[in-house]
Amino acid sequence: MSTSDKVGRGLAKVLGIKLNYRDETNQKLSRGESMYSVASADDFVEEEPRITVGAVVVPQSMAYAALALLQPQFGLYSSFMGVLIYWFFATSKDITIGPVAVLSTVTGNVISGSMAILGNKYQPIDIANSLAIICGAIVAGLGLLRLGWIVELISLPAICAFMTGSALNIAVGQVPSLMGIANPPVNPRDSTYLVVIHVLQHLNASKLDAAIGLTALLMLYLIRSGCNWGARRFPNRKKTFFFLATLRTAFVILLYTLISWAVNMWHNSKPSFKILSNVPRGFTHAQAPVMNVEIINSFASQIPVTVIVMLIEHIAISKSFGRINNYTIDPSQELVAIGVTNLLGPLLGAYPATGSFSRTAIKSKAGVRTPFAGVITALVVLLAIYALTAVFFYIPNAALSAVIIHAVGDLITPPNVLYQFWRVNPIEVIIYFAGVFVTVFTSIENGIYTTVAISMAIFLFRVFKAQGRFLGKVKVHSVVGDHILNPNDPNPGTPANDTDSGLRNIFIPITHGDGSNPAIEIEKPYPGIFIYRFSEGYNYPNANHYLDFLIETVFKETRRTNQFSYPRLGDRPWNDPGPRRGQAEEDRSHLPTLKAIILDFASVNNVDVTSVQHLIDVRNQLDRYASPERVDWHFAHINNRWTKRALVSAGFGYRSPQESEDGQDSLSRWKPIFSVAEIGGKSSAAAAAQSRRRDEESSIEIRNRSSTNNGNPDEIKKHGVVEHNIDAQSSDDNSIEYAKQLARSNSYSHAGKIALVQGLNRPLFHIDLTSALQSAIRRAEQRDDGGVSSEAKSHVQPL
Repeated sequence: MSTSDKVGRGLAKVLGIKLNYRDETNQKLSRGESMYSVASADDFVEEEPRITVGAVVVPQSMAYAALALLQPQFGLYSSFMGVLIYWFFATSKDITIGPVAVLSTVTGNVISGSMAILGNKYQPIDIANSLAIICGAIVAGLGLLRLGWIVELISLPAICAFMTGSALNIAVGQVPSLMGIANPPVNPRDSTYLVVIHVLQHLNASKLDAAIGLTALLMLYLIRSGCNWGARRFPNRKKTFFFLATLRTAFVILLYTLISWAVNMWHNSKPSFKILSNVPRGFTHAQAPVMNVEIINSFASQIPVTVIVMLIEHIAISKSFGRINNYTIDPSQELVAIGVTNLLGPLLGAYPATGSFSRTAIKSKAGVRTPFAGVITALVVLLAIYALTAVFFYIPNAALSAVIIHAVGDLITPPNVLYQFWRVNPIEVIIYFAGVFVTVFTSIENGIYTTVAISMAIFLFRVFKAQGRFLGKVKVHSVVGDHILNPNDPNPGTPANDTDSGLRNIFIPITHGDGSNPAIEIEKPYPGIFIYRFSEGYNYPNANHYLDFLIETVFKETRRTNQFSYPRLGDRPWNDPGPRRGQAEEDRSHLPTLKAIILDFASVNNVDVTSVQHLIDVRNQLDRYASPERVDWHFAHINNRWTKRALVSAGFGYRSPQESEDGQDSLSRWKPIFSVAEIGGKSSAAAAAQSRRRDEESSIEIRNRSSTNNGNPDEIKKHGVVEHNIDAQSSDDNSIEYAKQLARSNSYSHAGKIALVQGLNRPLFHIDLTSALQSAIRRAEQRDDGGVSSEAKSHVQPL
C-alpha cells in the first residue's frame, strides 16, 4: 500500500468515512440476501415515553425564542400549540411541531428587517404573528389543493446543504452569547464568516458567561458520549442510557439554573452573568393578532424563504422517519397540519413553527405508537407555563446558547454521507458545497435559493441535452456456474420447454455507452435499418436535440437512394456546399440506403404536439432523402395509449398506400409481422395438454372396459368418450386475412387459444424490439424484390 493510500485511509478513519460501504466486491452473502436484515437489526423495543419529549421541548423552546428576537414565553406558546394541534391532522406518528432553530433564525431576520422599516410602531411579536398567519395560510392552501408533491422539487443534497449551512450559521451566531460578548462589538445576525472574524477580534471581551456556556456545552457532549458508550457496553441497560441521554438538556439547564441561583443569591446584587429574567405565568399574550397591510409589506420579500423552510424541514423529517419506521405520510395532509398550526397559533401568541428534527428523533427512538403522544407533550409544556415560570428566572443565557449549539450540531451532514454522495453522483456534492458556502458567506435565504436553482438547472440541462443511443444486436446465453443453459440441453432444474433460459437476442448501445464489455462485437441490425433508443422522456425540450443526432448519424452511415437527386446546382440545399469545383462527388456507393427507423419508447411516458411535429418533419426530411422509396417508422415499447393516439394522429403506426411503378398498391404485397400470445387460463396450452392427457387416459380406460365387456356398446356408451377441441382464434370482421391466417396456422395447433398482443390496425407498433426488427427486415427484403445484396444477406439471421 502506497503512502498516499495510507494517508487517505487514516483520514477517512478520523472523519468516520466507510470506504468499503456497499462495496459489491467485498460483500460476503451466502444466499444473495441483503446485508441488513431483520436478523441483524436491533431487537430492542422501548416503551412509549411519558415526559421525555416534554422535558426537551421546554428548554429548547425558550432558547429558540431568543433566535427569533422574542421573549422566552413565546417559544413555550409555539410549542404548546404545535403539539396540541398537529395530532388531529397528522399522518406521521413521530413528528413534533414547534419552534426550530432554522425557522426561528429566519423569523428573527424578518423581525429585524421589519423593525428597521417600521421603527417602534409595532412589537416584535406582532410581526411574528403576522408572518405565521400569512405563511400558514399559504402552506394550508397548498395542502388543500393537494400540492404536497411540490416539495419533491427540492433535492436531497439541497436539503443537506440547507441544514448544514443553517446549523453553522446558527451555531456561530450563538458564540457571542456563549462567551458573554456584547452585541455591539459582534452582531450575531451578520454573515457566518463575519461573525467568526468579529468573535476572534473580541475574545478579550469575554465575561463570566463563557465559563457557564463552555462547561455546559462540554457537559452536554460528555453525557451523550457516555450514554452511547454505556449502551454499547451494557446492552441490557440500553433503555436506561437512552433516557439519560434524552434528559441531558433538562439536566444541564436545571444544574446551571441552580448554580446561577446560588451565585446571584450570594452576591445579592446585579447578576454576575446574563440570565433569562422574568417569564410571565400563563397565556398573557392570548389575543387577536395585530395584522395589517403595513406589517405584511415590511416582510413580503421574506415570505417565500419562510414558506420554503417550513416545507423543507417538516416534509424531509416526516418522510425520513416514515421510511425508518415503515409507514408512509401524505405530504398534502402534512402541509394542512403545518398551515392550521400556524394559523391558530398566533391566537395564543405563537410565532412560526414547523417539524423539529431533534424532538422528532427522540419520539421515534422512544417508540411512540400514535400521534396522540403529542398531547402528553402539550400537558408538560402547559405545566411549565403555569407552574415552572419562577424557576426559569435564573436560567443563564449562556447555558441556553450551549443548548442551541448542541442541538444544531446534529444537523451538520457527516463526512461519510458526503462520501456516499460522491460515490453516487459527484455533481451533487458540488451542489452541496455551493449551498453551504453561499450560506456561510451571505445568508440562509441565499443558500436555499442557490441550491434549489442549481439543482433545477442541472435537471433541466439533463432533460434538454438528453442523448439518444443507437442499438445493436448481441446473441447471449444464460450461464449457471460453468454450464450454459440451452433449451435443447436444459439443466436438471430447468424445464425442457423453458426457452427463456437459452439463446436469445438483446439490444445494447453500439458504442458500449451502457458499460457493457467493449470486447463484445455488437452487430448492427441490418444495412439501412437503425434502432434508436430515447434515454429520457421525449417532449418539447429535448425533441430537437434527440432528432438532430438521429439525422446526423443516418446521413453519415447511409447514402441517398437516388444518387442524381440534384440534377442542377441550385437544387442542392444552400448549406450543403458539395464537392469543390472540378472535383467529383464523394463516392458513397458502398453505403446502404435508408430503409427503416425503429424507435424504442421504453423511457417515453407521453409526448406533446412539439415532439410529434418534430417527428413529422424528420419523417418528411428522410423520405426526401430516401426518395423514391419511403422510410418505414417502427415503434417498440410504447407504454401509454395516449402516446399511441398522438402518434397515430400524425400518421405513424400504420403504412399508408404507396403507388408502385406498375400502378399497383404496394400495401397489398406487404405482410407485417404480429406478436401473438396465449390467452391463458382454461384456454392455455398447458390446459390443453392436460386435457389431451386426460382424454388419452380416458380412452385407454374405455378400451380396457371394452375388452373386458367384450365390446358391449351399452357399456361403452355408459362410460362415454371425452372429446376435446381446441378452438382457433376467432377473427373479427375487421381483421379478415391476418386473423384467419393465425387461426389456420400450424404453429399454434398444439396450444390453446391465442390472441394478438396489439391491434391489427397498427402493425408498426410492436411489443418489443425483436418483433420490430423482424418486421423491418422482412419489409426491407420485400423492397429489394429478392435482390438482397451480399452485405445484407450476411446480416439476415433468425431472431
